[in-house]
Amino acid sequence: MDKSARLHYMNRVDDKCAELPWYVTEYIDSRKRKLSHTTLLNYCHDYLIFFDWLVAEKLAADHRKDIELSVLESLTVREVENFLSFLEYQLGNNKYTINRKLSALKSLFDYLQNKAETRDLKPYIQRNVMAKIDFNSIKESQETIANRIEGKILREDDFEKFRQFVAHDFGELKKSNKRMARFHEINRERDTAIVSLILGSGLRLSEVAGINVEDLDMNKGQVRVLRKGNKEQYVYFSQQALLDLESYLKIRETRYVPEKSENYLFIAAPIGRKGKSRRLTPRSIEKLIEKYAAAFGKPALTVHSLRHSFATRYHLENNDVPKLKNQLGHSSIQTTMIYTHLTDEEMRKAVNNMDK
Repeated sequence: MDKSARLHYMNRVDDKCAELPWYVTEYIDSRKRKLSHTTLLNYCHDYLIFFDWLVAEKLAADHRKDIELSVLESLTVREVENFLSFLEYQLGNNKYTINRKLSALKSLFDYLQNKAETRDLKPYIQRNVMAKIDFNSIKESQETIANRIEGKILREDDFEKFRQFVAHDFGELKKSNKRMARFHEINRERDTAIVSLILGSGLRLSEVAGINVEDLDMNKGQVRVLRKGNKEQYVYFSQQALLDLESYLKIRETRYVPEKSENYLFIAAPIGRKGKSRRLTPRSIEKLIEKYAAAFGKPALTVHSLRHSFATRYHLENNDVPKLKNQLGHSSIQTTMIYTHLTDEEMRKAVNNMDK
């Protein structure tokens, strides 16, 4: 992701921090060198929900920004459990999401107790209630996770069918709707390139959105991306993705008219006569995949399930878990092992076909 995009996200983080107590801002500032801008933004959203809940429950001041450290220090285990129940039953968060938000709070409270110091070298808080709170127990075997993913991915011929649908058939399906048909005609090369790149590389949503034109190495079939933990890596993409990227790059400048400084790869079409081109955001990419998936008859398809689709196909054809781990940017090979279970059914069919 280029400097202007990073600056944009950090400005959003700073805007959110301005709505939070001073010690939260201090904590966020202490993590800017170690955590990605998107992670920090998620932390800020989580903290806004938590501090607003404290206000609503009359456990603190009338405004979240005015909540003092003593409030956090005096929170009981039961009150925190009530907050977690609020996340589940009022906000509808699942156990994974609750664990993520709890992790953000644990990290903040750990900083306040064990890292931050007053001028007389004392911790900001003496008591850390979050240290007493356990994460939700989520006991899922790799087989269970694989089965959950199973119905949400593309298999075999569906790869090319979905790509063709994005490139051509969606426009035919929507031709009676002139506005949608026109919008598809304008963006079909771009959208096809996005789908083809994910299906041909397994990149994450944030990685796709952050690519700049100069990150592409068309000769080697590689793209430079910023992975989790701000690790830079060159990732291979398929020959079909290469062809679709070439088709998109041929029309990119004339159709989207980016400024010279706008070197991001995937561009949003200008809106209105005076509209300017801009980077396609992660949410915009999610929405366009959702649109095509619903029309294709597979509404469960998401950017992440397209990534799963790539990984499943890669393992089936190559059976090389270490290389797949590197391609996907996983930190643990145990995560990659999920795809060995996803391909069990294909293996069974292959063995059975030997008797035919």
